[in-house]
Amino acid sequence: MAFDFKKEYKEFYMPKNKPEIVKIPPMNYVAVRGKGNPNVECGDYQQAISILYAVAYTLKMSYKTDYKIEGFFEYVVPPLEGFWWQGEQHPVDAEMRTDRTDRRENVKGIDYSNKDTFNWISVIRLPDFITKKDFAWAVQTATKKKKIDCSPAEFLTIDEGLCVQIMHQGSFDSEPATVALLEDYLKKQGYENNINEQRLHHEIYMSDARKVAPEKWKTVIRHPIKKV
Repeated sequence: MAFDFKKEYKEFYMPKNKPEIVKIPPMNYVAVRGKGNPNVECGDYQQAISILYAVAYTLKMSYKTDYKIEGFFEYVVPPLEGFWWQGEQHPVDAEMRTDRTDRRENVKGIDYSNKDTFNWISVIRLPDFITKKDFAWAVQTATKKKKIDCSPAEFLTIDEGLCVQIMHQGSFDSEPATVALLEDYLKKQGYENNINEQRLHHEIYMSDARKVAPEKWKTVIRHPIKKV
């Protein structure tokens, strides 16, 4: 049976509908960066998603090609995820590390009513055995076979560190109420939100929006935190 990250790492993908504090280890992703309203038909966000899945599935199916990845085992492609922010602040490094962020000024929350100002890094997790060499092969192969330019895809390592998370159920526009639960929980536990240039609002999409009604969408909301 193929390895399923959602089942093997439930603590990262299946939190309860109440806040919990978790330490997230470094993970590697295929990532595409962009800005603008994600709901625009055939817009930059939708194109980015196409690139992500093209590269992710090229790697997943590599065992059926002449290209062999060392340590490969069959796996289920992990869910789509996204890091979001607004304004001029943005992560500029190829790697987002938690050990360089404590001195940075915290960034305020997201204004969901103004989606045109969104900045985002859309990602899909990669198994640890995928190297940058394997990734480069997949980008080139996907571009050729899928006939789309996959060059915007990048190999990104993200070390989120200490976070608070919760399972949100409902539309994305109703997230502020769930985020408020996180903030209230943090105050009671002696922590505070640490969203900044390098540590971002994080969402993991556990539902297929094409097949599930918005009121039943399940989205992991994860925020970086620090001790007060």
